[in-house]
Amino acid sequence: MKLHELKPAEGSRKVRNRVGRGTSSGNGKTSGRGQKGQNSRSGGGVRLGFEGGQTPLFRRLPKRGFTNINRKEFAIVNLDTLNRFEDGTEVTPALLVESGIIKNEKSGIKVLGNGAVERKLTVKASKFSEAAEKAIVAAGGSIEVI
Repeated sequence: MKLHELKPAEGSRKVRNRVGRGTSSGNGKTSGRGQKGQNSRSGGGVRLGFEGGQTPLFRRLPKRGFTNINRKEFAIVNLDTLNRFEDGTEVTPALLVESGIIKNEKSGIKVLGNGAVERKLTVKASKFSEAAEKAIVAAGGSIEVI
């Protein structure tokens, strides 16, 4: 095949339908909107969730609970993920983000006791579970609440 023999795949180059450009176009006069009615008008149609006057689904369903606007969400780190750091490393939130363990800090970082830690680390985080705290200290490391 040569450069001058190239042509697009069959059906990949569909011409855009230009509505309201004369009767012979197939979409002239009413531009494919039919005669009269709500959807034939500019700006016509119904809003999102409108069901023709029937009580909409979001109003028929029962509402439960509430959303606490002051809720703090913590980024979670398990003990076994801390093993990738060298002995004596100071594990900070910035280091965790930089190494790709967490995407962002959110309201802080909580260290959970899932897995085992084999390294002697200084871990700085917002919260620690009791199990995580014991495991880090038992491995010869230390914790610091920030």
